[in-house]
Amino acid sequence: MDLKYLKVTIENHVAQVSFNRPEKANSLHMPAWEEMKSVFEELDEDPEARAIVLTGEGKHFCAGIDLETLMDMQKYNSISCPGRRSEKLRRFILEFQDTITAIEKCRKPVLAAIQNACVGGGVDIISACDMRYCTDAAYFAIKEVDLGLVADIGTLQRLPNILNPGIVSELAYTGRKVMGEEAAKIGLVNQTFPTQEDMMNRVMELAKMIASKSPLVIRGTKEMLLYKRDHSVEESLNYMATWNAAMLMSEDLMEAFQASMQKREPVFK
Repeated sequence: MDLKYLKVTIENHVAQVSFNRPEKANSLHMPAWEEMKSVFEELDEDPEARAIVLTGEGKHFCAGIDLETLMDMQKYNSISCPGRRSEKLRRFILEFQDTITAIEKCRKPVLAAIQNACVGGGVDIISACDMRYCTDAAYFAIKEVDLGLVADIGTLQRLPNILNPGIVSELAYTGRKVMGEEAAKIGLVNQTFPTQEDMMNRVMELAKMIASKSPLVIRGTKEMLLYKRDHSVEESLNYMATWNAAMLMSEDLMEAFQASMQKREPVFK
C-alpha cells in the first residue's frame, strides 16, 4: 500500500497499523481518513494478516478529526438550497462513519494500543476495535460536546455496548478526561500499563497468540460476537448453527485435531 499518513507492517501474521501524523498529535485530516478506510479494507482481504494492532506514532495515539477538516464543513453554506445542503452534509458524515465501520467490518481482530491522547474521533476509532489497552498516562475524552456538536461517527452508538450507559452519558455530556486507571476500572480498556513499552509487549504477545489460531475460526468468532451484539440469543444461536453447518468441517479442524494428537503446534493455511 502506498501510504503517507499511516504505516503498516506485517510480521508473523500480525499487522501493525500506526497513525503517522505525530507532528499533529495524530489528528486525522481527510486524506488520512481515506487511507485508514483503504488499509482496513485491504487487511480484511490479506491472508498474511490474521490479527491487527492499531497504534499511533510519536507521543499520542489519536487527537481525532483535524480541526481544518471540521472547518471545511463551512463550504456547504455556499449551497443555497437547504435540502441539497443537508444532503451533501449527510454524505460527508456518512463517509466518516464508513471509515470507522471499516475497522469493525474487518474480519481480523483489532487490538488498540493507546498512549496519551485519545480524544474525539480517537474514541470513535477505538470503540470500533475488538480490544483496547492503554498506558497509565493515556486519557480519553468525548470532546465533541466542547466543540458545539453531537459526536456523530460512532462513539454514541458503540460505547453503550461497551460501558454502563450511565457512564457513557456522563462522559458524553461533560467531555471530561478519563485517565488510564479509570478507563480500566470502567471497562473502556482491558488493561493498563505503566509504560508504552510494557503495553506494546503485551499487546503484541496477545496478537501473536490470536494469529496462531485457525484464521477461519477467528473470523467466525468475530462474526458471531458482532452478530450477538445486535440480535437476541435465539437469533444468534440459529445463525451460529447455520454458520458451523457451512464452516465446521474445515481443513483447520483436521489440522488442530492432528496437532493435538501429535503433541505439536498446529500450522494453518
